[in-house]
Amino acid sequence: MNKIFRGVDGLMLFLYLLIALFGIANIYSVDSSSGTKQFIWLLISLTVGVSTFLVRPKFFENFAGLFYLLGLCLLTGVLFFGSYVNGAKAWYRFGGFSLQPVELAKISTALMLANYIDSPNFNIKNNQSLGIAFLIIFIPIILILLQPDVGSILVFVSYFIALYREGMKGWLFIIGFYFSILFLTSIWVPSWIVILALTLLLFILLFLLRKKIKWNQQFNILFIFVFVIVSSIISISSPFIFKNLPKHQKERILVLYEGERKYRDTAGYNLLYSKTAIGSGGFWGKGYKQGSVTAGKFVPEQQTDYIFCTVGEEWGFVGCTVLIGLYTCLIARIYYLAETQKSAFSRVMGYSLASVLFMHFLINIGMVIGLFPTVGIPLPFFSYGGSSLLGFSLFIFIFLRLNYSDKNSLI
Repeated sequence: MNKIFRGVDGLMLFLYLLIALFGIANIYSVDSSSGTKQFIWLLISLTVGVSTFLVRPKFFENFAGLFYLLGLCLLTGVLFFGSYVNGAKAWYRFGGFSLQPVELAKISTALMLANYIDSPNFNIKNNQSLGIAFLIIFIPIILILLQPDVGSILVFVSYFIALYREGMKGWLFIIGFYFSILFLTSIWVPSWIVILALTLLLFILLFLLRKKIKWNQQFNILFIFVFVIVSSIISISSPFIFKNLPKHQKERILVLYEGERKYRDTAGYNLLYSKTAIGSGGFWGKGYKQGSVTAGKFVPEQQTDYIFCTVGEEWGFVGCTVLIGLYTCLIARIYYLAETQKSAFSRVMGYSLASVLFMHFLINIGMVIGLFPTVGIPLPFFSYGGSSLLGFSLFIFIFLRLNYSDKNSLI
């Protein structure tokens, strides 16, 4: 028996189950019916997950392209045959059953990216190779943008962490972060001020580096010129894009700047009572099923994206710290195991999994406490949702299978 399970990472599996069961307990506290359904979904997820150990690891590599194509087809199909939920056409409805295809697309994109990076033709220093890797990530992002599902778009950015591990230059992250801040800043600051500041920054940069620049080799003036032009376009277009956003999305961003109390009857309602619930829990919490905000159903659909406020109210600061610690240990464990893999395919899958979990964890808790706008993103294994739990569990078990094979490999 020990020989059969040798190579299955017990710590990773234990942390996954502990978080999932803790999540079910909190969902049950909000709504007993949803808690029971989530437990059934956990059993289904475990059954599907264990089944992955009956599949050879090469199966995931050989059929990565097919899975990726299937994921794109599901994302495309939902635009025509999907149902609207919270302003996004992102769900398939089959009677009483719902499926969010983006959960499966996360896995298929990771498989395709890992398969391409593991191919002999891939070279991270080659612009063509890097461009194809970017294309693998951006195609599903464009399809998700059409739904639109802003939260999932942010999650797909996490795949760039895997590319960074494989040798992608870090300045690309800085540029992406810069453009994001520029877009948000330009909503409030007049465009001419932003463009003037960018022009001054360019001249200062050129002045400081004038003696170090080798114009024909190390410094591409065309890149700087294009950079400023793109920045100017973003700065000018940002207010127009914001103005034409749907009202609920616009208010979610305004809540971040102006506070939830001003929008307490609309976009700020959930956040206001979420903070109230977390703050009322104090250090030790009010006790299981003793939360007045939770019992009063003040937070709509609290068992889904806002489930963390239940932890804060019933389990207090201690419970929140324990949950954050469990996620930190799980994500760190996956990163560690990914770094020990012998093949690039397994390593990229591990980094993709850990990065996706990290992005979900960061954004979900951030929006529940008011650090990020509400974007509709679940807490992995914890929030209520069958397709979410199944998708994350399958992702976990695929990497567990790859790690199992790696540890039992003679190579």
